[in-house]
Amino acid sequence: MDRRRFVTASALGTAALGAAATMLAKPAVAQSMPEVKWRMPSSFPKSLTTLFGGAEYLAARVAALTDGKFKITPFAAGEIVPPLQVLDAVQNGTVEMGQTAPYYYVGKDPTFAFGTTVPFGFNARQQQAWMLHGGGLDLMNELFKEYNIIGRFSGNTGTQMGGWFRKEIKTAEDIKGLKFRIAGLAGTVIARMGGVPQQIGGGDLYPALEKGTIDAAEWVGPFDDEKLGLNKVAKYYYYPGWWEGNAMLWSLINLDKYKELPPAYQAALDAACAETNTWMQAKYDAENPAALRRLVANGAELRVFSNEIMQAAYKATFEVFEELAGKNPKFKKVYESWKAFREDEFLWFRVAENPYENFVYRQSAAEARAKQ
Repeated sequence: MDRRRFVTASALGTAALGAAATMLAKPAVAQSMPEVKWRMPSSFPKSLTTLFGGAEYLAARVAALTDGKFKITPFAAGEIVPPLQVLDAVQNGTVEMGQTAPYYYVGKDPTFAFGTTVPFGFNARQQQAWMLHGGGLDLMNELFKEYNIIGRFSGNTGTQMGGWFRKEIKTAEDIKGLKFRIAGLAGTVIARMGGVPQQIGGGDLYPALEKGTIDAAEWVGPFDDEKLGLNKVAKYYYYPGWWEGNAMLWSLINLDKYKELPPAYQAALDAACAETNTWMQAKYDAENPAALRRLVANGAELRVFSNEIMQAAYKATFEVFEELAGKNPKFKKVYESWKAFREDEFLWFRVAENPYENFVYRQSAAEARAKQ
């Protein structure tokens, strides 16, 4: 063999060995897995980089965990599915999965509310504890199965603010006649208090407030509310959002499509949902403080709901719960689980969490005042 032919053969052999090494470096499961492409519409606009950003984060993690073979494409609210019709699109197989908040679908069954939050309920940690260790996830999936869906929670906002009001409200009487954008069972409670609840997608809140179609609107908290510009059309910013001690977001997945996935892809999707849940909560906690400072600096006036309003809302809330439990067996089953877990959680948090937090927050406030 002459030198030229030997060099060429050696080069080809080296290339072949390199290709083989590359193939061997990848897990055998990755080599044999099929390519899968899914669409995931969201109930949230692209401008909300934590809510819709959660869908993008989830898709990126699934791709990374499957060597790019399982690709999920997120679509913002309204791009292929209206924001409040994500569940329907997943149920009927128009799309394989969707990102949404189950409490948007209380019109189908009020039991959906427990998947996201109910008034005077859990904080984010307590909600997650109930889901994972108190039977909540299984109960919600019993409900979802009736709609040919399996659910994986994949985000949480934490405790929300009470929303933006065009005028001050000081008493329970001020709720009467108030046209208030509010989601989930909180709307039923507001109606019982004499208000007029409205369910409107996030992207439509600004014009509705600006035109006076509604008198008040709650969304999430400072970081998102600032992006939506709500402070420009209603200056009174109330807290706390007694109807949302947390707000859990979900990936709703068509059950037939989920069953078709290889087990490794199911595991990747489940893991990505869990990671997204952590990512979203952490991002809100990191972004909200600075956003609140900016809002106040730009004229937002913070107001706390009066004790009278809180007491009236609490009373109305549990009247609603008891009535729903009396006529809806599915609601009753989930409510009883939720209520029992709530009693234990609240006892524990009163003993350990609450005294600690109250002390350090008071100290922090005193130190801040001393610096002024």
